[in-house]
Amino acid sequence: MTTTDPREPSSPTAPPTGRPPLVTRPLLLRFVSMFGASASFYLLLSVVPLYAKHSGAGGNGAGVTTGALMLATVAGEIVTPRFIERFGHRVTLGAGLVLMGVPSLALTMFSGVVWITVVCLLRGAGFALTVVAGGALTASFIPSERRGEGLALVGVVSGVPSLLGLPLGVWLVSQVGYAAVGVTAGVCALAPILSVPALPEKEYIAGRRIGILDGVRDRAISRPAVLFGVTALAAGIVVTFLPLAVPSASAGLVAVALFVQPAGAAAARWVAGRLGDRKGSSWLVLPGLAVSAAGMFVTAYTQSAVAVVLGVAVFGIGFGITQNSTITLMYSRVPASGYGTVGALWNIAYDAGMGVGAVCFGVLAQQVGYAWGFACTGALIVLALPSAWRDRPTGPVTAG
Repeated sequence: MTTTDPREPSSPTAPPTGRPPLVTRPLLLRFVSMFGASASFYLLLSVVPLYAKHSGAGGNGAGVTTGALMLATVAGEIVTPRFIERFGHRVTLGAGLVLMGVPSLALTMFSGVVWITVVCLLRGAGFALTVVAGGALTASFIPSERRGEGLALVGVVSGVPSLLGLPLGVWLVSQVGYAAVGVTAGVCALAPILSVPALPEKEYIAGRRIGILDGVRDRAISRPAVLFGVTALAAGIVVTFLPLAVPSASAGLVAVALFVQPAGAAAARWVAGRLGDRKGSSWLVLPGLAVSAAGMFVTAYTQSAVAVVLGVAVFGIGFGITQNSTITLMYSRVPASGYGTVGALWNIAYDAGMGVGAVCFGVLAQQVGYAWGFACTGALIVLALPSAWRDRPTGPVTAG
């Protein structure tokens, strides 16, 4: 299974031997649905918890909504390959866009945590369909000789909505209200459906591959996924609870913080990829975790605007390093037939980590407060450092 960035991992490839065209018509068409799905997802990611609190659900309810979104995404990622096999990539991609768009339009028709959770479950399932089916199509449109460059371009296209969508959604709520933001997110998902029929269909080929359970049992594959999942847990906490943790008069501060976090992650992921090619990705997992933990500790000073912005920026850098290094390391440890399993496990770690973090943090924050909750999250990342230390290479540094 392949994915789209900011969850689009780039697999190691041999140096390019030719320069076939990279930006083709099919890839440009795919960029339309890729951008729309990502924009819809991230525009509401921090807005829905705010709407849940506005509807009287409280902190626990806010966490439940993000948890439902992410857990539905995980479940959808597991079963989507069966849908692709039966209905094809284009139908599956189109269905995913519908499941993301229609519930977004209806978000504010009712209030209450039950209704909002149902909306999140449908959107999570839809996002899973777009990630798996759309990601497979994307990979098929990129020449193997230029795969690394192509996936970097894909990362830019799909990363922009996450960079802008998180802060923009929070800001728009203060300007035009929840209903308008929900409609905007719905249109972002539904409009690209017009481009789907023009996409070339990729034949589904069921080949021999490493199974999900095989990957879970293999610690060389599962350990980096778990380590990444710990930082994903913290990411879910930041996007869900930062708008609730800072003073209510600081909506502008939240928007800035939610911009610098994915910006730092995107920049760090690019640098980590280039550095990992020369030095080896396994050397970067430990510093990525350490920087992520430091960022969460700084973010714990929620009464300080400087600390909040600096903290989420530092966390974003560590998160980006961990993103790139773990997925590249996992790819390097399996044959080509295992790439699908690696992509699935990495995405499950991402989505489950964000979902579990949002749900559990809501309970924790009720007991100790947001500031101590952020500090405890940093401590949890610190606990993962010994595992990353054991997973480091013991030989000399070599080119990746």
